[in-house]
Amino acid sequence: MWSNPLMHRADKAVLRLTLGLGLSVLITYGLALPQPHLSCLVVILLLCKPGPPLSPIKGLLMGGVLMGLMASGVLMVPLLEHYGASALMLIALILFGLFYLGLKSGNPLLTLLVITFTLVPVAGVADQALAFMVIQALATGVMLGAFIGTVSHNLFPDEPSQGAKPAYLSPENASWVALRAVIIVLPILVLALQDPSHYLAAIMKTVALSQQACTTNARNAGKELIGSTLVGALVAAIAWSGLALWPNLWMLMLWVMATSLWLGVRLFRIKTSRVAPSFWVNALMTMMILLGPAIQDSANGKDVLQASLFRLGLFLLVACYAWGAVWVLERWRAGRHLPHTINHETMS
Repeated sequence: MWSNPLMHRADKAVLRLTLGLGLSVLITYGLALPQPHLSCLVVILLLCKPGPPLSPIKGLLMGGVLMGLMASGVLMVPLLEHYGASALMLIALILFGLFYLGLKSGNPLLTLLVITFTLVPVAGVADQALAFMVIQALATGVMLGAFIGTVSHNLFPDEPSQGAKPAYLSPENASWVALRAVIIVLPILVLALQDPSHYLAAIMKTVALSQQACTTNARNAGKELIGSTLVGALVAAIAWSGLALWPNLWMLMLWVMATSLWLGVRLFRIKTSRVAPSFWVNALMTMMILLGPAIQDSANGKDVLQASLFRLGLFLLVACYAWGAVWVLERWRAGRHLPHTINHETMS
């Protein structure tokens, strides 16, 4: 047992995130698994969630169940090709239910199902083989995250928490926030269906932004959504520049660990931050979404800089749209609830 009894819970959480993400990069890229950055994104979700980790057996079972549920996302492809409007309405209803359940339960695995009914159909429209590669990567991430989470919690265990239980939204507010998240995701999904090869990464980013938008308000949405995207892009650029000096698996692992350590001390409040923890989670996910495809572009002989700038520009447009959507919807809701208190000053 490496844990120091004097070590703070936040210190342990940062070490679990840093070592866990480094190990996931070593395994997924070392074994040349399909879409390794997707598996790493799932590991990030599981390592950042509060509470005890998934046990390896539960993770194995959950990965198998999720693989079956994710396969149902492929069934959306024929519906999208032949009955587009009806399929989009069905996806919107499913996403609303998943966002609502996620807000009520706080279970990060529901985020994977959101990805299933957005990323998998878009990948399936482009190529059925790509859709199954995405499903395999997500299920692998669940099983890997459960294994890494168990190992890291055994190395750095937490004392039993006796704090207050987290407060969840009321049914009315949860319904509203879930609807807001669907409105953010759906237009980007329609855009991605028109050109899956260019907008596949935008779906992953949009899902991350929709989750972040669930915990922010109109006042802070711009700083949260756009700022975290820019921070994630900056960290990804630093990691890529360092990797370019000595491109091998071990350096990739070390640079990812260094970036997750820098972001983790802010995420878990070891270093004081004026933004919410969701800001740093989204920055970490943005770093991985940009770095993973850049590695694939380099391996395939593509122009990494041009492709990365295109993705970053697309991510910023998505973040601006999400910010605008949150602002407009919250103003509209405030106008309905408080029709006599809205004046020119509050609208500025």
